[in-house]
Amino acid sequence: MSSNVQAQSDSQPLRIGSKRFTESYILAEVLAQSAAPHLAAPPVVRQGLGNTAIVYEALRSGGVDLYAEYTGTIALEILKSDKPMTREAMSAALAPVGLGIGMPFGFNDGYALAMQAAEADRLGIRTLSDLARHPALKLGLSNEFLGRADGWKGLASQYGLPQSPTGLDHGLAYDALGARQVDVIDIYTTDAKIESLGLRVLDDDRRFFPRYDAVVLYRLDVPARYPAAWKAIESLAGRIDERAMIAMNARAELQGAGFDTIARDFLGGGKADTAARGFTAKLFGPDLWRLTRQHLLLVGISVGLALLIAVPLAIVVFPFGRLRAVVLGLTGLLQTVPSLALLAVLISVIGAIGTVPALIALTLYSLLPIMRNTVTGLTEVPQGVRQAGTALGMTRGQSLRLVLLPLALPTVLAGVRTAATIAIGTATIAAFIGAGGYGERIVTGLALNDRALLLAGALPAAALALVSEALFETLDWLLRRSRG
Repeated sequence: MSSNVQAQSDSQPLRIGSKRFTESYILAEVLAQSAAPHLAAPPVVRQGLGNTAIVYEALRSGGVDLYAEYTGTIALEILKSDKPMTREAMSAALAPVGLGIGMPFGFNDGYALAMQAAEADRLGIRTLSDLARHPALKLGLSNEFLGRADGWKGLASQYGLPQSPTGLDHGLAYDALGARQVDVIDIYTTDAKIESLGLRVLDDDRRFFPRYDAVVLYRLDVPARYPAAWKAIESLAGRIDERAMIAMNARAELQGAGFDTIARDFLGGGKADTAARGFTAKLFGPDLWRLTRQHLLLVGISVGLALLIAVPLAIVVFPFGRLRAVVLGLTGLLQTVPSLALLAVLISVIGAIGTVPALIALTLYSLLPIMRNTVTGLTEVPQGVRQAGTALGMTRGQSLRLVLLPLALPTVLAGVRTAATIAIGTATIAAFIGAGGYGERIVTGLALNDRALLLAGALPAAALALVSEALFETLDWLLRRSRG
């Protein structure tokens, strides 16, 4: 390896991504722990980045260096092929964009539909063709499956399925099925809960689904930048079969073991603590300070940037009624864009994941309350007060600085207060693109259907919002007292 490549690999840690479901979390940790002893700096694991489109975009743009993917997904969803492809064909198609397919882990994790075995027996359903004869059954399918080329549309066309499914998060699907809120869900064939909940996996009798062999999807420069770490990753080839993957998924979903612990035990060949952590341990876990720091930075920087943009812009437009309406209308329009959609667009535009697109999104969402309140505060200054400043010989700038802004300050502060509250809540979504914060726990809790972990992320965010309200209330009181 040349000195330039060595310097690059030393200065930039290996970045490993994952999707937002249990198995992907575990495989990311297995990859990271395999590579770690052979790296100058610990690898960065960006967990729960979202669906295939977001993680693939992160890989393509250089936000991550590699992640665990599946051959069927690569062929049909990423490369948009209308039929399964060989690994060689996929590698050739990916090479022009600087990507490659690494070693197979050794197992196939395919899509399938499943239902309660007792209900399937009662209705005589064993195959997907049988399912087509029961249009009244309620299907709850993951949103990604609903939109994939190898998902619901193709499956429904192949089998003539008449049902109209509803979107349902994969982590919540098993509970919904157990509560009989839905009758059929999509599953991954290595899911741990299939056997424990007594589900019937419906036979794909027309062979619609391809094989989904787990492989490493990576940037082609990774082996040259991290040769020893890449050799360690390649040594994982064929080491994880379906039974081993199901067992690891079960430890996470049924026993509450941490992803890092599961990976460490697999690589070490032993068994460690399998006891589930209680709520207190999850709430005050070792990651609390890191997540708090990340959340505070996201909120503080975005609201600060919005303040620097919104107040001067409001000052410029407030004397002009039509211009003011247009600018406020545009900032209001930003509030209507769903946060995940905005994040996905920003990732595509700037070619990066993580903190930068999250900060841009949070800043855009913070503009409206600050700008609207600034305009309102300036507009509400009595006309007589303005005329008094003019009578005293003040210039327009002096009047603004010494009269209008001081009188509008409480209203402006109220806008900043609202923006901070919005940012604290919205920042939890930033974890979907690897920006950290309390949303990490929420995203993982959704993937595992772990209510305790969900609360361990939601409660600190709520507490931070209360602290923010208290600080702004104190600041408002001090401001009123100083004018007293």
